[in-house]
Amino acid sequence: MAYTLPELPYSYDALEPHMDARTMEIHYSKHHQGYLDKLNAALAGYEELFDKSIEELLKDLSSLPEQIRGKVKNAGGGYYHHSIWWQMMKPNGGGDPTGDLVEKINEVFGSFEKMKEEFNAAAGSVFGSGWTWLVKDKEGNLSIISTANQDSPISDGYMPLLGIDVWEHAYYLKYQNRRPEFIEAFWNVVNWDYANEIYSK
Repeated sequence: MAYTLPELPYSYDALEPHMDARTMEIHYSKHHQGYLDKLNAALAGYEELFDKSIEELLKDLSSLPEQIRGKVKNAGGGYYHHSIWWQMMKPNGGGDPTGDLVEKINEVFGSFEKMKEEFNAAAGSVFGSGWTWLVKDKEGNLSIISTANQDSPISDGYMPLLGIDVWEHAYYLKYQNRRPEFIEAFWNVVNWDYANEIYSK
């Protein structure tokens, strides 16, 4: 069966005023849907690949037929990243991290504030389009990385705990060229419960 669009876990306006409803609607119903459509089109004729999860495809891109590898990397990355990004945010989110994750953040970065500063700097420095992520590796270590376009951390062995989309379509209607304001606003909707759940796996 072809991949499907996961249901948005809240209404378009649920993250106001930090993420505006119009941007959320366009982002979900046009951009996310677009990545999904291109992914399904790329896999047409390779129906056996639909039996794999999107994570499995992205973790082992080299095993895919060469003629569709780039399309799966780009469209599949966009589909996967948005699918998890909606979960990384929630209404009335934000605040300080909780649970086991905050202990690891303090251990690795010194404090949440220092982690946030490093994350903001990385997200603000992405040239063009891409993402910035708080990830854990296979040993459970944390780091902050940025990826270009829709390149996925899981293709390099990292598990995303938290991320921010800094493609202009994610923020331009509300923030125009003020990317730093968008990045700062993101911390008001962070879903630490999700980050903790993924960290504990």
